[in-house]
Amino acid sequence: MGATHALDKVPGGTITFAILAGERALSVDGDLRTARDWFEAAYREADACGDVRKLARAALGLGGLWVHEYRTCADWERVRARQRYALGLLNPRSSLALRLRARQAAEEDYCTGTHTAILDVLEQARSAGDPVALAETLSLAHHCLLGPGHGKARLLLADELVDLAGLTGRRGDLLMGMLWRTVDLFLDASPFAELSLEELRGLLAVKDHLAIGFVVSAIEVMMSIRAGRFGEAEELAAVSAERGEDAGDVDATGWYGAQLAAVRWFQGRGAELVPVLAELVNSPTLSALDHSSLAGLAAATARAGDRRTAEGLLARLRGAGMPRSSTWLTSMYFIVEAAYLLRDADTAARAYAALAPFAELPVIVGQGAACFGSAHHPLGMAALTVGEVDRAVGHLRTAVRRNLALGHRPATVLSRHRLAQALGEVEDQRNVLEARELGMVLPEAAGAAADGVCRVRQDGPNWRFEMDGREVLVGHSVGMGYLATLLANPGREIPAIELAGGADASRSTIASEQPVLDEAARRTYRQRLTRLEEEIESMDDPDRAAEARREREWLLTELSAATGLGGRARPFAGSGERARVAVSKAIRRAVARIAEADAALGEELRATVRTGSRCCYRPR
Repeated sequence: MGATHALDKVPGGTITFAILAGERALSVDGDLRTARDWFEAAYREADACGDVRKLARAALGLGGLWVHEYRTCADWERVRARQRYALGLLNPRSSLALRLRARQAAEEDYCTGTHTAILDVLEQARSAGDPVALAETLSLAHHCLLGPGHGKARLLLADELVDLAGLTGRRGDLLMGMLWRTVDLFLDASPFAELSLEELRGLLAVKDHLAIGFVVSAIEVMMSIRAGRFGEAEELAAVSAERGEDAGDVDATGWYGAQLAAVRWFQGRGAELVPVLAELVNSPTLSALDHSSLAGLAAATARAGDRRTAEGLLARLRGAGMPRSSTWLTSMYFIVEAAYLLRDADTAARAYAALAPFAELPVIVGQGAACFGSAHHPLGMAALTVGEVDRAVGHLRTAVRRNLALGHRPATVLSRHRLAQALGEVEDQRNVLEARELGMVLPEAAGAAADGVCRVRQDGPNWRFEMDGREVLVGHSVGMGYLATLLANPGREIPAIELAGGADASRSTIASEQPVLDEAARRTYRQRLTRLEEEIESMDDPDRAAEARREREWLLTELSAATGLGGRARPFAGSGERARVAVSKAIRRAVARIAEADAALGEELRATVRTGSRCCYRPR
């Protein structure tokens, strides 16, 4: 049963309970979706009865836990308008007004890629003497300082929030401070990052927090990718995405896409990302500041041989005026990769100049969703693209050392491989063996040709197949897409179910409700909650106030359980046998169409493309 329908028509009681339930869902449980439902219901009720304070508390709660939780223009403007309206009704010197000003400043700064307004409000919060207002402002300010140049300032804010949690008495403030501290350490490649992560895991083991637990699960995916455990990373990524959906976190989709992109890129299967990223770049869940999916699409289309599309995407990115957000380094990584593949020296030179001040940082997505290794790697690739070989070698050698220190095996292998190419040396067999052990196909140097290998690239709505001077253009079909993926990854066996499903996962949601209290009991509990809220605010006796707060917590727990909020289903897997049959038939039809246009090329593909439970292209 949704929060709005759970409200009874009891004057005052419905609003009080909805606000308390929303605040509990937000700070204690980390259930962002449930919190939004409760605050929406409370706002409507408070607006109808003209209760200014409760309306303001509901408007504040609608902002959520993070900054920029509302990604569509309509939703963002609706919540912002409510907060402005509530702020106009309050005493500007009140703590509630200060908290609303902090939320507004953070939202404005985040959307412009700045932090001036929120830092101004932070100074006001430090002077106001309200620990709750200060804790919330510290967390909001931290979220506006996730760019690559803010490391020291971020860590100071996180440590201050951890210290302040002792004064607020709110467990959510401690968890948030510890999370931000952990994220900061990972973003700065600190050797103490994993120790901080373990401490945070210990706190969550006592009682889970859905939103913070989602970020922790995303970091665990990143750790698996660094270790080169790609299969495990994909499984954990699906679980993490589900946790994000359970929490109502808008980043669940984008982070899942970034994690799959990292896995495929290091596996040498970047061309497979084209359909996934083409869909993701238009997702309403992406932040307006996040250009990493667009940059990834540019690199993937360049890897697939679709030069025209890749060049267009790079031109679009050059005109985007990208602020240095939490995904800026990732965007620059893929811009450099696309420029290298396209031999675009001008874009590479610009990217090098922008990246150079952050050479010592790792390239990490968001708050730790995925990692592409040391920033020295894209700097080396940019230098190589503009023809500065000595500089490229220096950066790539440093990238190897930094990636070893990060424990990032795939990034280390890739940097060693690119270093050998920059030096013009034969690949170290130990690196080749490690790549094989990890399941990586190492990329060729840009422009390198491979005799006897069929290559494919998109040409508008068609596919262009080329081999040893032969060329054929055929229209798109599902089988052509499967075939293009196999040809982009010669020698790699790809499960048919993976070809059929791509990176999409079916997810279904079912509601589960179990009433605990009858209607009369719930009404009585809510009335008592309202009285307790009023009594607590006026109590001078600390012992009586503590007792009242314990009773309030118990009542809130009972009522929350009675509403039946939550309950979501697990994703289900498709049929491997159906995928095998469908993919095999589709590929055979595609090869037959190519043979109709060019019999020799079709015969070559029949001899070198294997289908079944695992499909593969093995050039002769």
